[in-house]
Amino acid sequence: MHQLAEFLRKRREALQPEDVGLPRGPRRRTPGLRREEVAVLAGMSTDYLNRLEQSRGPQPSVQILAALARALHLDRAERDHLFRLGGHAAPERVTADLHVSPGMQRILERLTDTPAQVVTELGETLAQTDPARALLGDAGELSGLRRATVYRWFTEPESRDVYARADHDLRGRTFVAELRAVYARTGDRSRAGAIVAELQRVSPEFAAVWADHEVAEKHPMTKRFAHPDVGELTLHCQTLLDTETGHRLLVFTATPGTDDAAKLDLLRVIGTQLSAR
Repeated sequence: MHQLAEFLRKRREALQPEDVGLPRGPRRRTPGLRREEVAVLAGMSTDYLNRLEQSRGPQPSVQILAALARALHLDRAERDHLFRLGGHAAPERVTADLHVSPGMQRILERLTDTPAQVVTELGETLAQTDPARALLGDAGELSGLRRATVYRWFTEPESRDVYARADHDLRGRTFVAELRAVYARTGDRSRAGAIVAELQRVSPEFAAVWADHEVAEKHPMTKRFAHPDVGELTLHCQTLLDTETGHRLLVFTATPGTDDAAKLDLLRVIGTQLSAR
């Protein structure tokens, strides 16, 4: 694990605070990022990262390596190298699109006061800001097909609660139509194909909507949300497409001076509290 430790140290020291959206501060002496800063970005303890960098830790899991790759803003070649040093095969091409590009990660890290998240074309959340977690829930622990919003929509009814109840039929049909657009491009043996097959097996509701053959390739720009603490709010969704990876950066804003804007300010506070916990 010596090479892994050295690679992690070198990549950490090569990053500056401003590269990841952090303030430099007047007393910084450490070259690059501090271990505690990388640990926070990767969602792990500083002690665990210390042990990895000192060749004392256990073999890291795929999830840990993926989190470190995002935190250190590794490109695909560096990410693959990190996986191999950690004792795992580099992610196959079918899962490579789950790695957020450094450029998209930098943009997201500058949107700390706004609900924003990076998603795949299947609606799999890859990275979120704190206000996005407060609005939509923390997607960091999701795995497998549950990463896809459309899969949770038809298998976990409670996942629908983030949207206004009056819009549930529209939201469900939109998710299915977007899935069909991806499925048409990628086929039965793709990740979209796996989602379609499983949902047809377990959800009669999905099967009925799927049979209508509706197609859509983008989310509506205005969405109504329902939050247990701030109530219902309407937000505008702007989408930035990464043409290299196909990822979408979704940014949610409110019209200034409205009740929705005031509720969004409260969500920022809730997001900060969640992050602190």
